[in-house]
Amino acid sequence: MGSPMKHRPLFTEVLLLNAALVTLASIAAALVAGFDSSNANLVVPLVIAATLVTLVLNVTLLRRRFAPLEAVIDEMEKVDLSRPGANLPAWIDGRAETEEAQRLELAFLRMMRRLEAERRRSSSAALRAQEQERARVARDLHDEVNQSLTGVLLRLEAARAAAPPELEAELDETKVLAHQAMDELLTVARQLRPTALDDLGLRAAIAGQIEHLGGTGIRTEFSSEGDLGGIDPDTQLVIYRVSQESIGNAVRHSQADQIRVELNRGPSQVELTVRDDGTGFSFDEANSGLGLGGRRERALLVGGELDVQSRPGEGTTVRLVVPDQETANDGMAD
Repeated sequence: MGSPMKHRPLFTEVLLLNAALVTLASIAAALVAGFDSSNANLVVPLVIAATLVTLVLNVTLLRRRFAPLEAVIDEMEKVDLSRPGANLPAWIDGRAETEEAQRLELAFLRMMRRLEAERRRSSSAALRAQEQERARVARDLHDEVNQSLTGVLLRLEAARAAAPPELEAELDETKVLAHQAMDELLTVARQLRPTALDDLGLRAAIAGQIEHLGGTGIRTEFSSEGDLGGIDPDTQLVIYRVSQESIGNAVRHSQADQIRVELNRGPSQVELTVRDDGTGFSFDEANSGLGLGGRRERALLVGGELDVQSRPGEGTTVRLVVPDQETANDGMAD
């Protein structure tokens, strides 16, 4: 794209135009009055005509010069400020037709870049705070509640050894329930603190979520394309959590026979899709307890979009699209 034609500042153009018109009108009036004194009565109509011409030319000049500004402002109003760096019009590049529009574009671009940088910093801090709190709860469950349950099991063992025969069956049943509670507790602790994500990577961590459904009787499919290496850690965490919550909702609420998960990385985005063939839901039900708001907020933290399609009796599709931060960073730097 070539450099646009340079224009004088608007104030300078208006000043020069009006000075030229006033000068010409003055010369014309002087000439008319000088050649023939009987033409002096033409001076006033001449001044009025010159004034009208001046007004018309001023309006034309201002409309021509403000048109690029109005176009920039119209596009600025369309920008989603919750994702300031994700959807800037391609033509806003600081090379507008007029100096005023150029300055406005450049100021707007600088503001959007600062907003995008601040959004990323605050989003990263929010995600870290959430995960730190989850990790703290997981440690408390593992270290304190799990120890308490272990103590209960030891007491049950001692009680059974000294119990009369008629209580043995009841104590054995209580031990089974305590073991189940410990297993469920450890499962919750692992879900709160996804060590698999750090240890194995995003693809293996989500595959692990699918494998844990083996005892539910639900058929599962998992497919993944593209190199998932180098994805921003915050983005990986959001994808992992959205997958975890979407699969969990499908298992708990949908009565699905099959769940399919797809995780793909394209040239500019990472896409996660979770589909089930369950009962589906209306969005009034979703807003009341399926956690869509929380998942949308997570997606927004990394500049992503969450789309949920569902109808009663037709299953549910959850689609998360997150911009690839490497590509986004390159685009913001240009």
